[in-house]
Amino acid sequence: MFGGIGWGELIIILVILLLIFGPSRLGDLGSALGKGIKGFKKSLKEPDEIDVTPPKEENKQIDSPEPKASEKTAKKEETG
Repeated sequence: MFGGIGWGELIIILVILLLIFGPSRLGDLGSALGKGIKGFKKSLKEPDEIDVTPPKEENKQIDSPEPKASEKTAKKEETG
């Protein structure tokens, strides 16, 4: 069925999951998994509306800001 997993193994796995998570939590996990798969399929079918590629800009150099007052005094102390 699922790549070598038969019905017996599948039932054993489901019983173990039921014992670990409990019936309410297992239902929530199944619901969340179903919503995730549905959203993934929907995103595959819809065309890309958002262009995620960065715009091509010319090489712009970033101007360095004014040095802080503490940096100015440290330079004066080194030289003076």
